[in-house]
Amino acid sequence: IPYLKWFKEQGYEVHVASNGNEQIEYCDKHYNLPFERFPLRKNNIKTYRELKKIINENKYEIIHCHTPVGGVLTRLAAKKARKKGTRVIYTAHGFHFYKGAPLLNWLVYYPVEKWLSKYTDCLITINTEDYELAIRKFNKCKKIEFVRGVGIDIDKFESKLHTEEKNKLKDKLNLKYDDFILIEVGELNKNKNQIMAIEAMKELIKTNKNIKLLLVGKGKLENFYNEKIKEYHLQENVYNLGYRKDIPDLMKISNILLSLSYREGLPVNVMEAMASGLPIIATDCRGNRDLIRNNENGYIIRNNDIADLKEKIMFLLKNKNVCKKFNINSKMLIKKYGNKEVEEKLREIYS
Repeated sequence: IPYLKWFKEQGYEVHVASNGNEQIEYCDKHYNLPFERFPLRKNNIKTYRELKKIINENKYEIIHCHTPVGGVLTRLAAKKARKKGTRVIYTAHGFHFYKGAPLLNWLVYYPVEKWLSKYTDCLITINTEDYELAIRKFNKCKKIEFVRGVGIDIDKFESKLHTEEKNKLKDKLNLKYDDFILIEVGELNKNKNQIMAIEAMKELIKTNKNIKLLLVGKGKLENFYNEKIKEYHLQENVYNLGYRKDIPDLMKISNILLSLSYREGLPVNVMEAMASGLPIIATDCRGNRDLIRNNENGYIIRNNDIADLKEKIMFLLKNKNVCKKFNINSKMLIKKYGNKEVEEKLREIYS
């Protein structure tokens, strides 16, 4: 949205192509196209044809595409337009090939991205690992830039929530005022690995019944996780909140953010937690490593090391001084990821 706003302020007419009928701010025309997440779906052929027609008819100055499939279809559809002066920008929000990725990912996604790099005027990467790989391997790309994510509204997460407001929200969620609250925000899926937190909770409540886990998000594994919560008798300690619009307030009543993914680009939930001043416990993957300074604003742990996760949670529960140190450091580190800094960098690229 901030990029669309910037375009409007510069006098551009702005079109958006996406899957859905949502109302989009700063958008003059919206094309609802059936993009599919998986490349070989029939709808993507239809989307490619529609995109090609839209691009050729509108003669855009700049096209900025996102997501692996959106990036593939749009860059292919814009080949003819580029010869007539259209500039194509692609933001990689996290390549599917990375250190430790399955071999299949390298065999499928890497050759495609390398091939398409010659149809890309500017490739934007958002984490250090992707940037370094792109510089080494995608030499046919005209320009490669490093931008620190999509920008976050730091003020929204930094602002205080009064004790009375915190207690009111806790009442709504059936939480006690003295509960120690863990929060995990993200789509409920295999990659986000919320099961690791649920397994840890099974052990943690044996030590302290006042530890609570908030799962925020929806996804394919929602029913599976609900069954596990019942199986482990965690209904009074693990709350599956579904989709929420009050993430800043939920962060402000929480004590620790968990980010236990196998793969990340540059996780927005971790950046939001940093702006909120929360200590973070995160798994050792790309993206998390860009944001977490071990023992400075949180801890990096091995994937599925439930014993270490439990140990780190208990340590933070007992050591308020460490939490305070992490709070201060997080708020300092996050400043370069704010909307203002990211927008300035994008203005430079667009110009």
